[in-house]
Amino acid sequence: MKKNNYKDYLIAALGLILLICGLVIIKKVSEPQDIMRALPYIFIGIGCGAFGQGMGQIISYRVVKNNPDILKQIEIEKKDERNIAITNYAKAKAYDMMIYVFGALMVCFALMGVEFIEVILLVCAYLFVIFYGVYCRSKYEKEI
Repeated sequence: MKKNNYKDYLIAALGLILLICGLVIIKKVSEPQDIMRALPYIFIGIGCGAFGQGMGQIISYRVVKNNPDILKQIEIEKKDERNIAITNYAKAKAYDMMIYVFGALMVCFALMGVEFIEVILLVCAYLFVIFYGVYCRSKYEKEI
């Protein structure tokens, strides 16, 4: 594990600052207009994620810094081919399920009468993921 974790402290601090800024904006702005309706919630979401990531890294560093045996075991498990294969298999299964879930969601949105722009954005994201999957498959077939 890395010895210098100043970056993790910075990420945690920035996350906390974003979280606080989002809460302050929600409290101070009485009638938000346009972007100010969503901006505080974006700040809160990104702030919570960044704070959680930074604190998680800090805590895991402190847990293993005095235990070289645990650190060595963690490194072995990260590089283990079996664990990598299991992770890749799980991602593939999640991708397969995502295809059907997003397809059903698009049909539901279309039948519910959701705005045309939102449905088109979802369709574009869906097609992007599908085309990226096809691209990766063809790339890997050429390599192997």
